[in-house]
Parts: sequence; structure tokens; C-alpha cells
Amino acid sequence: MVLSAYHRKTLGSSKGVNERHSEGRNNLQSLANLRVIDLSHVIAGPAASHYLAALGADVLKVENPRAPDVMRYVDAGPDPEISTTFAALNAGKKSLAIDLKNPRLRDVLLELLRDADVFIENFRPGTAERLGLGYEAVRAVNPRIIYLSISGYGRTGPWSGFGAYDQVVQALTGMMMVSGEDNGPPAKVGFPVIDIATGLFGAMSVLAALHRRNTSNTGSHVDASLAQSALQLMRPLVSRVLSTERDGPRSGNRGFSGSPGAATFRCADGWLAVAANTMAQFRTLCATIGLDDVADDPALVSQVGQGLTTNVVAVDRAQLAACLEKAFERHSAGGLEERLNQGGVPAARVRSLAEFLREARAGQHVDLAIDRTDYGATSHFQLGSGLSGLGEATGPSMPAPQLGADTADILRQAGLGAEEIAALASDGAIRLGDKASM
Repeated sequence: MVLSAYHRKTLGSSKGVNERHSEGRNNLQSLANLRVIDLSHVIAGPAASHYLAALGADVLKVENPRAPDVMRYVDAGPDPEISTTFAALNAGKKSLAIDLKNPRLRDVLLELLRDADVFIENFRPGTAERLGLGYEAVRAVNPRIIYLSISGYGRTGPWSGFGAYDQVVQALTGMMMVSGEDNGPPAKVGFPVIDIATGLFGAMSVLAALHRRNTSNTGSHVDASLAQSALQLMRPLVSRVLSTERDGPRSGNRGFSGSPGAATFRCADGWLAVAANTMAQFRTLCATIGLDDVADDPALVSQVGQGLTTNVVAVDRAQLAACLEKAFERHSAGGLEERLNQGGVPAARVRSLAEFLREARAGQHVDLAIDRTDYGATSHFQLGSGLSGLGEATGPSMPAPQLGADTADILRQAGLGAEEIAALASDGAIRLGDKASM
């Protein structure tokens, strides 16, 4: 099998003191023996099965050999058919490449589903049913199945039949107009935040359904949609708009609290994000940047709340902003970052992602779990699961699979002979791993 040709190595002396590598570790066994069959593609669905795999689930990724997951090819990666994006979402999974329009191969998948716990699909509504793999068809062979449908707009409603992508849902739900500055153009969040959130919500729904099954012995058909995930991400703001029936000002790079001390300020050598939300934090901020009298000037600020949770409100926002901006320009971002944090005011110099990762790997800020996987002569690095406190270290123990890496083994176990497998491969109905033997 192809996967056996891949192996993992540590980075040796190049790792930082806080960086944890996964060489030789066992996956967390929280979901040991949980069998997941994943027909999803792109980001949201694979993210859902990724988080289940990170908890120890056995995930089988099923792809169409004639039209594989497009994420395999979106950017350069460790293998011609494994982009960095694909590797990040599909590490630790097995690969079955079969054309489900072939009745023989669809029946093989239904047989696999008899012993599965979770089934994931993100086809447009009606596609799974046309393939003979809708919820009722799967439930007929396995009444205890947890069937997760990932959709753009849910399984019901006027837009239920439409396809969706992260960027489009950001536009529809108002997320683009929440981001950015007043009077500025729409501003998309710079990464597929809704896709990843939908994967998290989908995995959470699966865990809830599994818990329900433990007590009721019944399966479930659960739905995780991009639109609902977007609204949940904006939950406090959605509640505010529902209650007031109007949009508030766009926050841009300012904090959600609205405090004049919660913003991103230009310094002498860069930018600094500060979250001085309480009056105590605001006083510390003002003292640190040389504005000792500002916090107690009733012409500039007032306070709301009680006790230690008293918050800051700007009285003359324009004049106060000008005072703060002028004061910040006299300081270095790095120096203020250290002094403010030591004084109890959360602050961080604005960094690029690459800069942050370099610093973290050198032992600063947070502990990182970094995986290095060798694909022949090429190495690939990716982030660990981020989960902790559940016993053993978490994260996939194998790299992302080549397309069809496990097809031959699975079909042989399903009872197909060498001649039938060869005929299906010749027809293009299946894809075999490069090193699969008949």
C-alpha cells in the first residue's frame, strides 16, 4: 500500500523549546473504534471528519476517481495529488476511490456502511438520494447510523437547493459588512472561517448524536450548514441587531466592546492591538503611554458598570482618538506589547502569520504541536490538533493518503476478485494506489 511508504520524522534541533512533535505518539483514544465514512469534499466536510480523526476515529475518505476532491490540487504540496491544504484536512484518513454511479461499487459502499458509525456527505440536496445513498437508504442497512449532511443553506428553506462557498455566505449573512471600516468596501475575512466553523459544528453535532445514540440506540440525520455556522459565529452581534432592528457601526480594527482603549493603533515601528476594556485597564494604558490625566477627564471619557467591571465610554470620541493616536506614535509596538501585558492589559503587536509561527516555533507565545511527514523526498509540515487535557496526545498518526491508496485492499476484503478489480480500474470506475498490488 502507498501509505506504508510514508513515514514521519522529527525536526531534530530546529524545533523551539515549546514545540511538541508527534513522532511515535499514539492518537487519543476518545473515539477509538468509531468508524467514519466521509463522502465530502473541499473544506467544511473534510474539516468535520478531520476533527473526529484527531480524536481517534477511523476515517475512510471516499472520492470519485473521475473527479477527485478539488482540494488535492489547489496549491503546491508534498505530492502532485496532495496539496498543503488537502494534507492539512485529510491527514490520518484512508482513501477509497470508486465511482458511485456504478451499482456494484455503490453496493460495496452500502455494505461498508452496515458497520459504520458516522456517514458524512456535502452533496447538493438530492444528489445523495439519486446515488442511492440518501439517509433513508443508509438507515435501511444501518438504523444506528449518524448521518451528517453539510450544506450551504440547510436542508429546508428557499435556498436549500443552492450551492455555496465560504465567500458567498460571508456576503449573504452580512459578515462582509460587519468587517471593514465605515464607508469602506465589503471586507471578507481572510481565510475560510465559515468552512472551518461548519466543520467544527458538524463534528460537535456528530458527538451529540453519538451521545444520544448511547442512551436511545437510535441514529440521527443531522445538518450543519454554512449559513447557520456564520450566524453562530456572529451570535452576540446577531442578537444585538435582532433586538435593535438596526445595524451598528462597522468595527474595523476596533474591539467589539466599543471601548476607546480597545483598538489597533499605529506605533513608531508598526501596529499594536490593545484590549483595554475596563476602566482599570484603560488607566494602565494611559499611564503607560504618557496620558496620565486622560482617564479621569470627564470631557473625554465616562464609565458604565459596577465595581471591577466598570467599562470605558468615550465622551468626545474624536478628541480622545486623536490623543491616543499621537501618544502611540511615540512608542515602539514591541516595547508597548511587553509593558502593557505585564501591567494586565492584553496587547499584541500585529504580525503576519509567518512571523507568528516563526516566533512560536522558537519558543515564544504559545506551545505548538507541529507534524512533519515525509512524502518520498519531500517533507510537509502541519499543525497538530490543538486539543489537550484529554489524556494522550492527539492528532492523526498517518499522512494524507494518495488518491485510491486503500481501494484495492478494501475491494478485496469486500469479496471482489483480482480480475474484477482490474476491469474496474481499466474502466476508470476505481483508482488504485500507485503501489497497490493485485
